[in-house]
Amino acid sequence: MKQRSSTKISLKWIPFVCISFFVLGTVFSNRLWIPTIFNDCDTKKKPATDNFEKGEVLKTHEAIESLDKSFATLQIKLAPPGSSQKMKNSDATGAVSTLAGIDSPRKKAFMVIGINTAFSSRRRRDSIRETWMPQGEKLVRLEREKGIIIRFIIGHSATSDSILDRAIDSEDAQHKDFLRLEHVEGYHELSAKTKTYICTAVANWDAEFYVKVDDDVHVNLGKLAALLGRHRSKPMAYIGCMKSGPVLSKKSVKYHEPEYWKFGEEGNKYFRHATGQIYAISKDLASYIAANQHILHKYANEDVSLGSWFIGLEVQHLNIKSMCCGTPPDCELKAKAGNACAASFDWSCSGICRSVEKIKIVHQRCGEGDAVVWSALF
Repeated sequence: MKQRSSTKISLKWIPFVCISFFVLGTVFSNRLWIPTIFNDCDTKKKPATDNFEKGEVLKTHEAIESLDKSFATLQIKLAPPGSSQKMKNSDATGAVSTLAGIDSPRKKAFMVIGINTAFSSRRRRDSIRETWMPQGEKLVRLEREKGIIIRFIIGHSATSDSILDRAIDSEDAQHKDFLRLEHVEGYHELSAKTKTYICTAVANWDAEFYVKVDDDVHVNLGKLAALLGRHRSKPMAYIGCMKSGPVLSKKSVKYHEPEYWKFGEEGNKYFRHATGQIYAISKDLASYIAANQHILHKYANEDVSLGSWFIGLEVQHLNIKSMCCGTPPDCELKAKAGNACAASFDWSCSGICRSVEKIKIVHQRCGEGDAVVWSALF
């Protein structure tokens, strides 16, 4: 009886024991299997994907940085052709010229000469037209055959369509030798005018050199062209008569510098720069000014401003004494010796004294002759 009773008890618990082992086995199996799958994802597939994505992101970031650096370098060093064309439509560089229209593409040239002039300087302009500056068809031929562009540069009056502006329009219609600038004329705005001239010239002509000269200076075009031609292999050339004058802090003097304190102690001199009567800069330097015009600081004196724009650049300062000869007898003696000057003026007057009357004498005694520029090699 006891044995049969024991068997019944054992058989009764068998289903519960089987079910318990089944459940425990399932749970135990799941704990072993599920972590295996997760471990494969976490330790094999996911790290590989992360490494790939990180590598691609890094490559893209490096490519963007490289493009940014390349673009910045080009923007600082050279103004791209596209930007030069766009500058024609900007307020800072708009120009109106009879011989080089604003809608025409940039023309190739050897040098562009901008003669700085004012509303009141009609007689000075006429004296230049009668001496060293070709007129009419000769001016067009000089541009076409020799790549020499010559224009009087002038802006506008403060009053729109004033009698002063109409007088220049009439004079330009007669001679066709002006480059009008988007600039309000004023003695204390010469630095801004120079910047606008260079930007406008770059927008209109693709030249090797850009020259600025005052309207009371005598120029021998053939000599100047030959001189610049010898330096055409120098991409960052700043050419003229280099000087380093005193920084004038007194308000009562003519060339007072309001920002004199930036140049050190009282009595200090400016950095070396070309005198403002005449100078030339190469294409790269002109393009640099055009590309960075909005961040270039303007000092009171125009020639100082130009020199300051090149500080810190790999610029070649070329001190050419032939560009600052005196008036007769100085330039006359040199001309007789077969070494005509590129430019002549009086230092005491910062130009030819009484230039309207005297420039004709300078031309007769120091001029190279009208045929020289046509035979000059450069």
